[in-house]
Amino acid sequence: MQHIEINKILTSKPSTIEITVKGWVRSFRSNRFIALNDGSTIKNLQCVVDFENFDEKLLDKITVGAAIAVTGVLVESLGQGQDVEVQVEKIEILGEADPEEVKLTILSPKRHTLETLREQAHLRIRTNTFGAIMRVRSKLAFAVHEYFQKNNFHYFHSPIITGSDAEGAGEMFRVSVLDPKSPPLNESGEVDFKQDFFEKESNLTVSGQLEAETYAMGLGKVYTFGPTFRAENSNTSRHLAEFWMIEPEMAFFDLDANMDLAEDFIKYVVKFALDNCADDLEFLENRLLQEEKNKPQAERSEMTLRDKLNFIIENNFKRVTYTEAIDILKRSKPNQKKKFKFLIDEWGADLQSEHERFLVEKHFKCPVILFDYPAKIKAFYMRLNDDGKTVRAMDVLFPGIGEIVGGSQREERYDVLLEKMKAMDISAEELYWYLDLRKFGTCVHSGFGLGFERLVQFVTGMGNIRDVIPYPRTPGNAEF
Repeated sequence: MQHIEINKILTSKPSTIEITVKGWVRSFRSNRFIALNDGSTIKNLQCVVDFENFDEKLLDKITVGAAIAVTGVLVESLGQGQDVEVQVEKIEILGEADPEEVKLTILSPKRHTLETLREQAHLRIRTNTFGAIMRVRSKLAFAVHEYFQKNNFHYFHSPIITGSDAEGAGEMFRVSVLDPKSPPLNESGEVDFKQDFFEKESNLTVSGQLEAETYAMGLGKVYTFGPTFRAENSNTSRHLAEFWMIEPEMAFFDLDANMDLAEDFIKYVVKFALDNCADDLEFLENRLLQEEKNKPQAERSEMTLRDKLNFIIENNFKRVTYTEAIDILKRSKPNQKKKFKFLIDEWGADLQSEHERFLVEKHFKCPVILFDYPAKIKAFYMRLNDDGKTVRAMDVLFPGIGEIVGGSQREERYDVLLEKMKAMDISAEELYWYLDLRKFGTCVHSGFGLGFERLVQFVTGMGNIRDVIPYPRTPGNAEF
């Protein structure tokens, strides 16, 4: 008999028709009540066993973590916590779980720290917390595609292996088939990459932006949504070495249109999560409330998780120039009383997370879009303003996160772009194809990048980015 998923069963009405459900045992109480979960919902299905009608040896195998198939009739539940339950007529053990071994894992019913869960990342999806996070992540990924497809964007697959460094930061993972113990050397005594697979130095991509720009120049509006890699030795709760990036690029969009799109996009996907992940968000909100009980009152959030998400949807993002933001930060109490780790002394400072969060959480108390940053602290491809010292860059700042989106109007003028590349020692020969875009029908164009895990972090309320991706890749950790 075809089995039915638990999320469908829980919204069904009692029936005399026999059904089959399959899942993993969360608990088995009094040899009578099985709490079964199949991952389709955070809620368990109660299956009631008349133990006198079943073999004792079979019942002994119904242990926490075991996979079983239950056949029976859906009836109205007499107990609290569920509307319906299954009156069990048949049980099949699909996969046993030794209780003694389960005790040594995170499958055991006791509470576990998030750090312990990370150490058993192959099992943590079986916990309520990670089941909820990953279902929300899945819905958010769907919403990303739905938004762009509805708005006539074309999905573009940017290359994973590349010879260019889009950010100009040099923090890339090298891709090579050369023998690491004795690579071939050239006449200068350096590694001879001409003998490598791609016959040049190659890396894992840090961004699909530059390639996406080339396709926007033919398709109008494109977006990438794929893995990116940064060999940045940042062992923090905000950084990953492998993460997913959403990067739209649009021909004929100036910075204002770019900011409009970013705000509209974020509101759409957040609303999608609220509309389609109600049970999981309720669980994650309650989890946060329990967690915050251990914090001092001053450190607790002013809003619940779902209130925070609704706040994003219902409020316009405040747009502020970098220059205005610097003036606010210089005059702020944390800066004057030297509470900031990085003090703001002068125009041109690169804003840190503490500054971004102050602007969002303390000063404006709403999402903020900062724009027109100093050219010296931004990438070469951003359009230079007429003042010669700022570029048409923008960052979207969120409470609890800081920067969640970074974007810009791209430099469309060939001569200006070439000069900027020379000044930043970026090879015009290597990026001839990028310069070509400015020679054959150049036009105003813009785009932005959003780290998907930062978005998932915000929507789920999780404090550590390692808890919103299935298998986090961080310095010293490439397990699983």
